[in-house]
Amino acid sequence: MSVTQDYLEKCQHLIESVSQQESRIQQVAQWFSKTILAGRMVHVFASGHSRIMVEEMWPRYGSFPGFNPIVELSLTFHNLVVGANGQRQAMFLENVSGLSERILRNFDLSDQDAALVISSSGCNVSQIEMAELLKKKGMKVVAIVSQAHCDASSSNDPRGLKLTDFADIVLDTGAPVGDAMISIKGLDTPVSPGSTIGGCLLINCIKAQLAELLTDAGEPPKVLTASAVVGKQRATELFESAYDEHAHRLARLYQNVGAEQ
Repeated sequence: MSVTQDYLEKCQHLIESVSQQESRIQQVAQWFSKTILAGRMVHVFASGHSRIMVEEMWPRYGSFPGFNPIVELSLTFHNLVVGANGQRQAMFLENVSGLSERILRNFDLSDQDAALVISSSGCNVSQIEMAELLKKKGMKVVAIVSQAHCDASSSNDPRGLKLTDFADIVLDTGAPVGDAMISIKGLDTPVSPGSTIGGCLLINCIKAQLAELLTDAGEPPKVLTASAVVGKQRATELFESAYDEHAHRLARLYQNVGAEQ
């Protein structure tokens, strides 16, 4: 078997893993639909390469308003790699206690909101504290992790807690310990990770279930759709109306900031 076929075969196992979690995906979609139908938002947070799942949820083609993507550049800006804004700093900051509290200080949170926090290992302080703080606000918190990798990893939280300790539902990407899935003869470390594949499968399954629930409730979502599908005028209308809805929902998160401080 070629290494390409090996990787694609392992991706089939990721699909099977996600398929086995359908009941949990449906429950997550139910929680998120209640939040969105109430005019509130689902807060989506990650650091490192897990930010890919945040952006996969919203905004992009085939996505719709109702999500607050919390992507801190200091935790996710990878392209310079070294020097100013380098990867070493990002990896350091994602394990600084108190950063998540500073992030959330910007928002007027509600127990009608919900949350999705993503971390392959589930062991970074920023995601652990983010989930903990959101749960204390009375929200349903959903975690996406690579369960095998999470179980085999040591938490960076001094209490030994992991993201999964603060999640009402845990979804598993199906990726292996260490994430990389392919062994190469003569190379002592594996290559080609799988968590992004499994994570994006989970995100889009949630998205599809949620779109169905919102439509059945008489509130079909404003989906960002390509002009090649619906024509240029309709595509423009959808983009503008979806961004307007996002702005209106986001405005509610700023409305009473600081009122309780």
